[in-house]
Amino acid sequence: MRELFENTQPHDPVEAAGRDLRRVLRRRFYQRATAASAADGHVACLDGAPIRTPAGHVLAAPTLALAEAIAAEWEAQRDVIDPANMPLTRLANAIIDGVAHAARAIAAEIEKYLASDLLFYRVSTPQELCARQARHWDPILAWAREALGADFRLGEGVAYVSQPATALAAAAAAIPNDDWRLGAVHAVTTLTGSALLALALACGRVSAEEAWQAAHVDEDWNMEQWGRDEIALARRAFRGAELQAAATVLKMQV
Repeated sequence: MRELFENTQPHDPVEAAGRDLRRVLRRRFYQRATAASAADGHVACLDGAPIRTPAGHVLAAPTLALAEAIAAEWEAQRDVIDPANMPLTRLANAIIDGVAHAARAIAAEIEKYLASDLLFYRVSTPQELCARQARHWDPILAWAREALGADFRLGEGVAYVSQPATALAAAAAAIPNDDWRLGAVHAVTTLTGSALLALALACGRVSAEEAWQAAHVDEDWNMEQWGRDEIALARRAFRGAELQAAATVLKMQV
């Protein structure tokens, strides 16, 4: 599967569409995509043969339900195989090929987001936007304070706000240790710009839809004032599918 998924950069659908015009997608070469339990985990298979990641590892998931969800993406492909429409497979590849070998570095990147989380930086005006930020973000900060013991400081504008070391350490302690949940939390963090939203999703405090809406409070406000940006909305929909894939991993990993 190396030629299918290697160097896939799905974050910009406009750019991805342009690339797709220049490359030929591989035709579907298998009859059925299924999942089965094996000695090395729950494996997604094509015509009974295990799917392999770009690095050559068997695409084995920690639960059968997750392997079945990955196989369903492959089964949904029709005449050609389009990795852009397979966010769960892309995430699984990234976790299997990358997270296991760089778990500490990935956790450290999530910790960096915690130090300057999206939810800390508020506008002072207009009042309606202030209220929206508070409505979507304050409950997450309250949850972090009560459930994690992490009491963060807020600021206005973009000026950096130094956070208490105790709060950062308390929130960092909630970062998952296992590769699949860690990879999913990292994906949500980078997609939303908020490690706190990612941790809240991982802990069941918010749904994927609620996390995604909270991440786009400012963007939605700007579109209401200045009109819809169709390119931005296309990018958002594409990245939203990636967040849903991460939410699937968090839900089915246990």
